[in-house]
Amino acid sequence: MDLEKVERLGEWILESTHTVVFTGAGMSTESGIPDFRSKEGWWNKIDPMTVSTIDALENEYDLFQAFYSLRLGDLKTCRPHKGHTILADLEQQKLISAVITQNVDGFHQNAGNENVYELHGSLRSIFCSKCGHASNEDAFVHTKPCIKCKGHLRPDIILFGELLPQEVWGDAMKEIEQSDLVIVIGSSLQVAPANELPFLTSGRKVVINNESTLLHNQFDLQIEGNAGDILQNVHKYILEVGK
Repeated sequence: MDLEKVERLGEWILESTHTVVFTGAGMSTESGIPDFRSKEGWWNKIDPMTVSTIDALENEYDLFQAFYSLRLGDLKTCRPHKGHTILADLEQQKLISAVITQNVDGFHQNAGNENVYELHGSLRSIFCSKCGHASNEDAFVHTKPCIKCKGHLRPDIILFGELLPQEVWGDAMKEIEQSDLVIVIGSSLQVAPANELPFLTSGRKVVINNESTLLHNQFDLQIEGNAGDILQNVHKYILEVGK
């Protein structure tokens, strides 16, 4: 970890009047959530990109239901890590204005962040794919049909082939456009159109990730390493400077 870069980020956060954090899968993997594109474990038997689709929901529901039941099971054994907690603390100190996330696990809210925009929805919310009636996780995991129309239940997440929630997208764009600092954490910025958002700012752009990607050279500052460790050191620097 480059401590000089960590301190520079701490300085930028203190100087900023409107900081927005944008998080991706790498933020959740440190909590034990498997990466959506991971080749390990159960996923290596099937491409998640083919399961997370409207076609799978409609034509291969058993596979769809098994995949998302497994993902819901992960949420029962995993918890927000220290990086989530630090972001919540920075929001309480009014050093972060909003968190925009591609993740669907709800860990930012669990850790205490209040102004969170979930671009891809939430695994924790269940509804009927046919009539839209609200249901619950237990019914979905146990393959129960909708109590109103007997339709298939599904998590309230954005599947490939669906549009992002327009209200959330619009609000997230406004947050980015008025920001003077955007911090991308744990995202390879491969998923469109969400990967366009960080570049809507006219301010500084920072990326924190375990590895570099093709877009990372478009940032003002790159810090490689675990999000939790880096954020802990940034937080420590901010606290020390604020004394």
